[in-house]
Amino acid sequence: METGSPEFTKHREIHFVELHPDPQQAQTAALLLADVEGINRVEPIAPSHLRISYNLLEVSLEQIEIGLTEVGLHLDNRLYFRLKRALYYYTEETQRSNMGCLRSDSKCTRRIFADRYQRQEHWRRYL
Repeated sequence: METGSPEFTKHREIHFVELHPDPQQAQTAALLLADVEGINRVEPIAPSHLRISYNLLEVSLEQIEIGLTEVGLHLDNRLYFRLKRALYYYTEETQRSNMGCLRSDSKCTRRIFADRYQRQEHWRRYL
């Protein structure tokens, strides 16, 4: 299978709540996700709106969003966005299963935490 195929590249939008201690959650998320394997492009559209492109063979939207929530960012949980996320999670998981990918194959969450820790550790040594 060709991993660069358009059918494996997903383009999604992630919306964050507007009332949050970090008013630029989309920019923060873009910085966290920039070096994650499988993510092709991350673009903050607005302070609470992020556009992302990724390779489904390497990472899924669910894994990306779990990683973002675990580092303290808050997703918009209005009904429309929850339904949309549930549909994306289901279709992506089904497509990944059909391709032979297991749910636990990705290192997305672990990589986000490792990158964040390394950045904090760099500043600790610097200060």
